[in-house]
Amino acid sequence: MNRKAKRFGLGTLLLLGLLAAWINMADKNYIYKALVYNFADIDDNTIFEQREIEAPATGQPWPLTKMYNQVEQPRKLEQLHKKLESVAFLVVKEDSILYEQYWDGYSEESLSNSFSMAKSIVSMLVGMAIKEGKIKSVEQPVGDFLPGFRKGDKAKITIKHLLWMSSGLNWEESYMNPLSMTTEAYYGSDLKKVINRLDVEEAPGQRWAYKSGDTQVLAFVLQEATGKSLSEYAEEKLWKPLGAAQDAGWSVDQPEGVEKAYCCFFSNARDFARLGRLYLHKGIWNGDTIVPPAYVKASLTPNGLTNASTGKKVDFYGYQWWLMPGYKGQDIFYARGILGQYIIVIPEKNIVIVRLGKQRAEKVGEHPGEVIAMIDGVNEMVK
Repeated sequence: MNRKAKRFGLGTLLLLGLLAAWINMADKNYIYKALVYNFADIDDNTIFEQREIEAPATGQPWPLTKMYNQVEQPRKLEQLHKKLESVAFLVVKEDSILYEQYWDGYSEESLSNSFSMAKSIVSMLVGMAIKEGKIKSVEQPVGDFLPGFRKGDKAKITIKHLLWMSSGLNWEESYMNPLSMTTEAYYGSDLKKVINRLDVEEAPGQRWAYKSGDTQVLAFVLQEATGKSLSEYAEEKLWKPLGAAQDAGWSVDQPEGVEKAYCCFFSNARDFARLGRLYLHKGIWNGDTIVPPAYVKASLTPNGLTNASTGKKVDFYGYQWWLMPGYKGQDIFYARGILGQYIIVIPEKNIVIVRLGKQRAEKVGEHPGEVIAMIDGVNEMVK
């Protein structure tokens, strides 16, 4: 090895040593995990601690329609599933399964990451806590539950501001930057520390800006309001009443820590579809009110705020649900995750669609292209 090569090697080792020292001093050891796993995956329950959400001893099986798996998907939709690596596609019509298909070794029992569909689940849990009187209303200040929100501009933030993604907090919603808050929250081990660093950068309730941190703050509110972990509360008030067939899991930041509320609820297509059916029926499940219908209605009402990115009025987002009002004469709403996880509800046709997969397409406006393709395809399948 010549002198130049030796110098280069020593320089590289010195640089790596300095970088490792900085990572340790800056308390950013989560970066190592982020670099190893590179990007979030639908099977990340294998690399994170999970808190189990038990299904009831006796579940409520889905009935099948007389035309179960006898209808065909449009050719374009089949090609899209292949291109975007779908692992599950399910269509429920009139509370019965009309169509389902699985790929890549996945089945009706396979767990897959919800990613940000978990935000819609957190919204449901807020509605349940209001029903129980644990939370007075969406207008209640966050500071009633969290001491860190009792002074200064943080004291102005209400639960509704968090549900609307209009907290004004300085959360950095970046998925590619290894130093971002989102990366630290996903791969790190102390969500409370991340949330405690947040400050108000603009008045709450003025502008909509998608921030996973808002959902995580809601999780801390729910924990304080109910005296239970998010998983315990979801198991008691949601998973068991809906008769889920399989146990679910929710990633936590450490073994005795807190749930990653903005993501990382692991379940299967059939059980995810129960959540869509619940909101299709305005929060009522087989005659029992799980979420107050008034709260469901408010959840699916556009917030009407100014979009921080475009300056336009928001007509596509409610309480942590995505909305498509008036799309081809249908008022559609859906939950979505970053890699193309969807629970899509078409009330006009009593349809719930679930898609789980590894990729998603480019956006068309505020909505991913495959959401539009699935809605159009299912409308073609079900005349």
